[in-house]
Amino acid sequence: MKLLFLNGPNLNMLGIREPDIYGRKTYADLEAFIGDFCRELGIEYEIRQSNYEGGLVDAIQAAYGKMDGIVINPAAYTHTSVAVLDALKAVALPAVEVHISAVSEREDFRQISYAGMACVKTYAGYGFDGYRMAAEYLLERG
Repeated sequence: MKLLFLNGPNLNMLGIREPDIYGRKTYADLEAFIGDFCRELGIEYEIRQSNYEGGLVDAIQAAYGKMDGIVINPAAYTHTSVAVLDALKAVALPAVEVHISAVSEREDFRQISYAGMACVKTYAGYGFDGYRMAAEYLLERG
């Protein structure tokens, strides 16, 4: 199985940005965590991060025909981007939405997930473990 792990804006600032919400681990720590469990589970993977909506759309489109699924943390674009939603729908790959924080317990504007409308499952509030849970779900789903 080949998975794309796609991260949106400001996730490159993990460990610096609001550590009370996102923790003190860095984006490099997240990349290492993903790499470790993917190797353990026998998953081929790519990790991408973009602060730009178009960068996320380009990565989703590039996954078409190359990846078996997408694990996506669209970050702020979760709540604003119809373009990310449309890209996920266009490639029609099974996608799982992940959020490090428990977005359902946060601000009102975070209660809508456009990306989630094209995802088969969401894991939120599990920290880095949500990425592993998403990968395991896609692996089991086939």
